[in-house]
Amino acid sequence: MYIKPTTLLASALLWGSSLAGSHLVSCSDPFKPYVISAPNIKATLIPYGATLTSLLVNDRNGKQQDVAVGYDDPKQYLTDTQTNHTYFGCIVGRYANRIKNGSFELDGAEYPITKNENNDTQTLHGGVVGYDQRAWKVVNHTETSVTFSLLDTGFEGFPGDVITYATYSVGSSCTKEESKCETKLTAKTVSLALTEKTPIMLAHHIYWNLNAFKKPNVLDDTTLHLPLSKRFIYIDSAAIPTGELADTATTFDGALDFTKPKLIGKDIASAENCGADCTGYDNAFIIDRPSNESDWTSSPETMDVALNMASETTGISMQVTTNQKAVQIYSCNNQDGTIPVKQSQVQRNKMEANKDSVDVINQYGCIVIETEGWIDGISNPKWGQDKYQIYSPETGPAVNWVTFAFGNV
Repeated sequence: MYIKPTTLLASALLWGSSLAGSHLVSCSDPFKPYVISAPNIKATLIPYGATLTSLLVNDRNGKQQDVAVGYDDPKQYLTDTQTNHTYFGCIVGRYANRIKNGSFELDGAEYPITKNENNDTQTLHGGVVGYDQRAWKVVNHTETSVTFSLLDTGFEGFPGDVITYATYSVGSSCTKEESKCETKLTAKTVSLALTEKTPIMLAHHIYWNLNAFKKPNVLDDTTLHLPLSKRFIYIDSAAIPTGELADTATTFDGALDFTKPKLIGKDIASAENCGADCTGYDNAFIIDRPSNESDWTSSPETMDVALNMASETTGISMQVTTNQKAVQIYSCNNQDGTIPVKQSQVQRNKMEANKDSVDVINQYGCIVIETEGWIDGISNPKWGQDKYQIYSPETGPAVNWVTFAFGNV
């Protein structure tokens, strides 16, 4: 097994840059919480799946609300994997979303990947045991950031070894004198193909509820805006891309057109491209930047805004910038009220005597935002996405960079 010296050097540089001025953290407990915070924002993460378990931000009244869906008890994420397998808050990989027939071809060779969806006929989020179920190592923890690492030694049938560093950090412009301010959560994964050419496409799989479950769902409360997404990837009944790139303005009477802000529930009854017997959103929206290029070398401040979302109930707004070429939106179509809301957030809502609040996650009770590449691009070579999804020791790393900026409306 040959590893290029340049790859080892790049790996060392990544370690050096992430650990400068801080310390290594040794942790054998994948469910140990790690807290990072800045004024008016506090995030909690665990090594299991490099998962975001909680994110507290201020509403328009200055009260903190948890806008990340999940569990209070970290060990409940393992139970979830064994039962509902929601992928709450985790990193999914080595290849996010679906792979048609659970296999792909690369340089004339076919690679079968473990199948875990649709009666085991296709692959979802990396296979039977994806990155979401792995115990990541904590290599750096400061007051405002935490970095995890994972060495993938050919998990689930993917070729070659890949090492990934995932860093979450928080920032804030808030002061005691300044109440109108912005807080940020930045999430960045850097993945290096160490030994062979391989597909790499990670995604942060965070479930959001900006009304903090003060309403039964998000339909008539939350506004969504995708200013750069005039196209989406059409899927079949198994949620596999057909190869067609559809127009959001004309398909399904514009139900998937969010190029201007609108309530998530406004046209959802006409949104029927989310798999078999499904009504709602589970779609990859293409991010068409003016340059039509993804530039991961840009800082978050210079990347284009791909998404805006806001809750009328809490006034919490979220703006998403990313270097990725698509954003998957899932409107929690399959939630059915059997998974409870975190008791910590239920108690906040009770203290506020909110009459519409709920203690279970209903259908359409949340929104998943996955910034990623064009889904199943490795099965659709005509799209020309290989340079964004296929990596080797000779290429640079695969980088997924996304910033969630919070304010009030």
